[in-house]
Amino acid sequence: MAKILIVEDDVAFCQMLETFLKKKGFDVYISHTGNDAVAKINAQKFQIVLTDVRLPDKDGNEILEILKHNFPATKVILMTGYAEVDLAVNAMKMGAFDYISKPINPEKMLQVIHKALESEKEEPSKVEEKPKPAKEKKKTIKSYVSGVSDASKKLTDYIKLVAPTNMSVLIIGDSGTGKEYVAKNIHDQSKRANKPFIAVDCGAIPKEIASSEFFGHIKGSFTGAVNNKTGHFQAANGGTLFLDEIGNLNYELQVQLLRALQERKIKPVGSNQEIEVDIRVITATNEDLKKAVAEGEFREDLFHRLNEFSIQVPALRKRKDDLMLFADYFLEKANDELDKEIIGFSDEALALLNTYSWPGNLREMQNTIKRSVLLSTGKIIEVEALPMQMHNDVKEEESYSLFKNKNEQELILDALEQANGNKSKAARILNIDRKTLYNKLKQYDIKL
Repeated sequence: MAKILIVEDDVAFCQMLETFLKKKGFDVYISHTGNDAVAKINAQKFQIVLTDVRLPDKDGNEILEILKHNFPATKVILMTGYAEVDLAVNAMKMGAFDYISKPINPEKMLQVIHKALESEKEEPSKVEEKPKPAKEKKKTIKSYVSGVSDASKKLTDYIKLVAPTNMSVLIIGDSGTGKEYVAKNIHDQSKRANKPFIAVDCGAIPKEIASSEFFGHIKGSFTGAVNNKTGHFQAANGGTLFLDEIGNLNYELQVQLLRALQERKIKPVGSNQEIEVDIRVITATNEDLKKAVAEGEFREDLFHRLNEFSIQVPALRKRKDDLMLFADYFLEKANDELDKEIIGFSDEALALLNTYSWPGNLREMQNTIKRSVLLSTGKIIEVEALPMQMHNDVKEEESYSLFKNKNEQELILDALEQANGNKSKAARILNIDRKTLYNKLKQYDIKL
């Protein structure tokens, strides 16, 4: 049983980590100060020390230095806020095994811990065994990030509410907001999770072959039909059919789709036999379908059939609290795809990520970070690696980052005023963690 020491002065957070790791079978000890941690380290052997970067009496780098000199076999994993990336970089140079960004993802933390324990068992010929952990890492990257903002929590609640039912769901949201990921998440939490999930882009299907694409055809039914074809409805039988950009369907196909949903039967092109299908339909649009109905471009009866339950996916600009969660996820994904080991963003890059408006939403962020990972030659993504349009888009007055040319104390006071004295909200405005804000309040003798 591996022995882990958690060094964290946030008592509630520390207890949460302790409970999680004990459930995973680890022998866990806790310290709320650096001095207590050093005493425990000197008294017994730990395989892993999981320490916050900032502590009341010491910082994580001091503990790391003590361990490197006296107990080099102990693996040190740092917990750090996004505004403290520079400290994490220094710690990596000093010999820390890895760092985890806050807010902590427990499963990602567990992955890093297992990786640290595995490295302890490795033989000197590490180069030959390197591909193995890379494959394991690839399997652990999640396909969906739920987010922590109020908008994301509401979205998650709606998904959990409707997923176990068989209701048709209409997902509404701007382009790039992740509507297909929401649909897949609904499917994965439904009773149909082990059945097919078929995604169809309605805007990419030519009008001439749309019926064949949806319902299939039999050999010889029209010129070019050299074989029987299974349509999307039949392919999704038992599972979920996701129709993206449903507003692009022509009127004739809308009629056929409505009939198939009402009768739960389809007839392949050229066939006289009907095939029963058991599917759940989830649709998505970035258009105003109610307006399309009013203008006669979309059938009202089909709209109501598809809209038994609607979910609005918020734009990324309305999910500021989630920005760095998504950025970290896309960074991990890009590292995996490009075989790189970028560990974070510079202060200036972080400020730009947080102040940019992201008109292309999550799709734009994913592409931006992947491009930046490819361009970066060091361990950190610098602001120069981010696209020029991001630099042009940012308005100075919208940024409350501590990294701008403004007095730090004044920035903190402005954020506290905007947050009506709520320290947690002020920390989010400043793009720093709560503990860093408390340290700054103490430093400048700001009393509330």
